[in-house]
Amino acid sequence: MRTMTATDASRAFAALLDAAEGGETIIITRGGRRIATVGPADFSNGSEVVALLADAPVDDEFASDVAAAREAVELTEPTWPAD
Repeated sequence: MRTMTATDASRAFAALLDAAEGGETIIITRGGRRIATVGPADFSNGSEVVALLADAPVDDEFASDVAAAREAVELTEPTWPAD
């Protein structure tokens, strides 16, 4: 894991992304303090979330609250004022 300053990261952003794409994790510092970590993105198809939702019990009160919230929201396209 390497470290680079925020200034250097901004000057070489494309190279920074290339390094992350290649599996490297880079610590970004500013004024000697760690401010960010740039690294490879996690890849997932959401199967863990789907499995969690399938197994999690839903109580009736929560389901009722969700239904009420959905009914309270107006799902129409915004209109622009006439010129």
